[in-house]
Amino acid sequence: MFKTKIHILLTLIFTIALLVTACGGSNENPEAAIQTSVAETVAAQTPIVITSTPAETLPATKTPFAVPTLGSPIPLVSPTTGSTTSGKVECAKASLQEDGPPVDGKIFKPGEAFTKTWYIKNESTCIWDTTYKIIFWSGDILGGGYYYQLPQVTGPGQTVPVSLVLTAPSTPGKYRSEWKLQTPDNLSYGVGVYQSAFYTEIEVANLTTTTAITYDIVDASLVITRDPPTGCAPANMVYTANVTIVTNGPLKFRYTIRQQDGNSGNSTKVEMKEAGKYTNSDHVWKLGRAASQNSNRWMQLVITEPFYREYPIVKFDFYCP
Repeated sequence: MFKTKIHILLTLIFTIALLVTACGGSNENPEAAIQTSVAETVAAQTPIVITSTPAETLPATKTPFAVPTLGSPIPLVSPTTGSTTSGKVECAKASLQEDGPPVDGKIFKPGEAFTKTWYIKNESTCIWDTTYKIIFWSGDILGGGYYYQLPQVTGPGQTVPVSLVLTAPSTPGKYRSEWKLQTPDNLSYGVGVYQSAFYTEIEVANLTTTTAITYDIVDASLVITRDPPTGCAPANMVYTANVTIVTNGPLKFRYTIRQQDGNSGNSTKVEMKEAGKYTNSDHVWKLGRAASQNSNRWMQLVITEPFYREYPIVKFDFYCP
């Protein structure tokens, strides 16, 4: 009985030894072997996650334009404030050559679209390319965007027409929308020595109501020019009254030019089919060498119909050395 038990035990030990030899005679202990097997099994079941995309397959990106908050103008920055302008300060020089249509003060229906144009001259020594921008500055944005690319390359001394498609607000009232330019490195600038914004002013009225809309003259001016500009002509020195009258809608009116010597001009009748600008230079005052020389002469623009309105007297000198 005892020998039988010893035989069975020896047989079991022999069998285990054969199994170990069949597994390659590994020197690892059983516990380490089990841990390695478990780790390999987990690794085999865990999916591979790609945490990055090769650079050549990434889509092209664009840096978003930093637009101003409505009503919050972008500050004018310069190198002295720590801003990096890449030498573009000298490029930020412009002048307004002409304020195109529509005229300021024009009356629109609520929601009516219109195109406003300004003619801006590049007064710098730089070439403005299409990376320059037109940006909203202040007032009412009038349905426009916060910024637009400059429409064309503009060299030094050239003038670029800047046209924006805008929309009249739905609420009746008077509105003003101001705009400026901006260099590629975000330096904002206006026109003239004071870097002023260029703007449009409109009025919105409900033209579908039974209430009559009263159109008016919203601006008028008189500028006197002399021919020749200086010195004395052989016969007469000619002073011309250059008249500009702006209406905010269709309007019939009459005006005259008064003179200091009492010789007022003829009454001129004008009919404007729509809002716009009227100009005329027909009225002249001729002074010969024998006329008294002084600075007391003047002319004055006066509207006589459909209402009476006097504009400021414009004085001029007459000297013939």
